[in-house]
Amino acid sequence: MKSKEAVKLFAEDDTAFDAYHEGYRQQVEKWPINPLDRIIKAVKKMPKEFVIGDFGCGDGRLSKSVPHKVFSVDLVSNRDDIIACDMAKTPLKSNSLDCAVYCLSLMGTNFNDYLLEANRLLKIGGFLQIAEISSRYDNVNDFVKKLELCGFKLLNKEAEDKKVFFFFKFKKTANVDKTCKLPEYSLKPCAYKKR
Repeated sequence: MKSKEAVKLFAEDDTAFDAYHEGYRQQVEKWPINPLDRIIKAVKKMPKEFVIGDFGCGDGRLSKSVPHKVFSVDLVSNRDDIIACDMAKTPLKSNSLDCAVYCLSLMGTNFNDYLLEANRLLKIGGFLQIAEISSRYDNVNDFVKKLELCGFKLLNKEAEDKKVFFFFKFKKTANVDKTCKLPEYSLKPCAYKKR
């Protein structure tokens, strides 16, 4: 569903978000790695003065694991340090981030809106780190081309050993207006496999 519909769903049912995250925690235990661990390692190598945005932050573990200033954003917040909002339209200032992180959080069908918001928030030369389940891609090259239309240049793409996850690092090369019309694009729904 679109992210604004998800915001409404979680607002109407305060148990749904907790149930979603409990299912997520159970799934993480079955994976060969936790992709957030790899993201944390990458962020720790960045200059300490970098400002990070963690979109779809869940329990906000990234902010607790790195010395950087981190804006933790998710649909619902049960803590003061997590900003509850639609990730397609955050209250953060334009050009305020050095790095935006999307770790298993590109769930909304309004995928374009997420990417354009990341472009708005990042400084020119800022980094976009994405970790996502490999089964969600029909064609990884199409995904990369979509990011290029949104003002990003691919710096690195990797699959981890068991090919469960893809990890991407992009650099913002241009400002792209949020009102621009982009071809529709979405990732496939998550297909969790029993391991």
